[in-house]
Amino acid sequence: MKILTTVKKVVDVELNIHVENGAILDKGLQYVINAWDENAVEAAVQLKESHKADTTLVSLGSGDNTDIIRKCYAMGIDNAIHIDDPALAKADSPTFARVLQKVYEAGDYDLVITGKQAQDTDAGQAGIMLAQFLNIPCVSNVIKIEVTDDSHIQVSRLGDAGTEILDVTLPAVITVSDGINEPRLPAMRGIMMAKKKKINVMDLAGLGTSFEDVGGTAPTSEIVEFMPTEKRKGGQKFEGEPAEVTAKVVDLLVNEAKVL
Repeated sequence: MKILTTVKKVVDVELNIHVENGAILDKGLQYVINAWDENAVEAAVQLKESHKADTTLVSLGSGDNTDIIRKCYAMGIDNAIHIDDPALAKADSPTFARVLQKVYEAGDYDLVITGKQAQDTDAGQAGIMLAQFLNIPCVSNVIKIEVTDDSHIQVSRLGDAGTEILDVTLPAVITVSDGINEPRLPAMRGIMMAKKKKINVMDLAGLGTSFEDVGGTAPTSEIVEFMPTEKRKGGQKFEGEPAEVTAKVVDLLVNEAKVL
């Protein structure tokens, strides 16, 4: 089985992010592997260990994506493709999906595993669009993968009414939830070996396509502005006898908040 996994480098949303004049300030930002993509990498490596799958990851971004690619190598990924083309700096989800389509078609993969969404945009579109462009099955929000035979897998996904179990014919795309596994911490030996592994770096021309061919010149969506999250006002603490406190709260709700 040949598996293609996608990895995106995103802003670490656990840290404070400052917005000014509709843009995110770069100062103090740190970047990490998209959390759901890390689950996708772990899922691919587990299939490599249990079913001798051949694993390849693809990451789209600038030269500083090298560190997250090497981390994935240290986790156990076999091969890596880095699409580094400045034209993609502000590309939208359909364009990214078209680029991934080109990567898929060049590698003849059986299964594509992506995170269900990116933690910077929460769009959750690229994997599903990729399946649509390739005209192959897609299952989203997957929490378990079992290999049935060389041409089929069975997956469990979180649905609106509970866990759904589906038989899927390969090739297919699945997007995974964080409930599928706990990504491993790379061992020191893996980290040292990852430093020596080759990364296949190419631009769109090297991939055999162009910004226009992948729809970059006619984007269907664009981020026009970032807005800071509204800060919640601090609460009030009341002390005293229950009747006294209740009277104070009701008075504030009626005369200040005007909700009663």
